[in-house]
Amino acid sequence: MKTILVLFALVAAVACEEYYSTQYDNFDANELVSNVRLLKNYGKCFLDEGPCTVEGREFKKNIPDALRTRCRKCTPKQRHLIRTVVKGFQTKLPDLWERLAKKEDPEGIYKEDFLAFINSTD
Repeated sequence: MKTILVLFALVAAVACEEYYSTQYDNFDANELVSNVRLLKNYGKCFLDEGPCTVEGREFKKNIPDALRTRCRKCTPKQRHLIRTVVKGFQTKLPDLWERLAKKEDPEGIYKEDFLAFINSTD
């Protein structure tokens, strides 16, 4: 019986680690992308060039892992939010987007896979 309880505890612990926190899943990515000044401020946060909001700090923690894993730990809602924000950076602030990409992937190792993720609909 004790072994079964330990097994269930391990499975529960692994399940909790499966996704990033859903605390900010209701973040309004469209509002962010529609406000270039705000989008630029988030970019500066991600580049360590400016202050971060509470949400910005949380997003910033997950950027490297999401980039390297094609957002493997993202919920479907988070995938949508990330695609919206990244496309906003790419279209409205392409220079800033390039700097972000270089910061997180200086060798370009993950670029192709991440862009495939951004342009997919899964």
